[in-house]
Amino acid sequence: MNHWLIKSEPFVYSWDDFVKAGRSVWDGVRNYQARNNLKAMQKGDWVFFYHSNEGLAVVGIAQVDREAYPDPTIDDPRWVVVELVPVEKLKRPVSLQEIKADNRLQEIALIRQSRLSVMPIKREEFDLILSFSNDENT
Repeated sequence: MNHWLIKSEPFVYSWDDFVKAGRSVWDGVRNYQARNNLKAMQKGDWVFFYHSNEGLAVVGIAQVDREAYPDPTIDDPRWVVVELVPVEKLKRPVSLQEIKADNRLQEIALIRQSRLSVMPIKREEFDLILSFSNDENT
């Protein structure tokens, strides 16, 4: 199983919008590296949902429900989409500031490739960020 992080601007498509919809076709990706990450996603993979631009925090966990297929919003076979379903809202959002402050997360793609919209997350990084959400003292 792989772990991922996807970004969405909450004023465009928020975690609450995602939960209300019950599933989402993750489309509109037009960066080759992000596209390759979509292609690498497998059914059942865990995905952090990150609010970018506003909020700057991991807010929920999704799961890949359908692997990559051609993006139906564009007539160009180079681009793909995946389908995601919401799993759960984090107990509390984990901010980018918290992630940057932890030495164990200095190599995370969220910091090193901050403009990338779909990125892999190591299992240890995923678990650590999840533990931050569960820690009521931070």
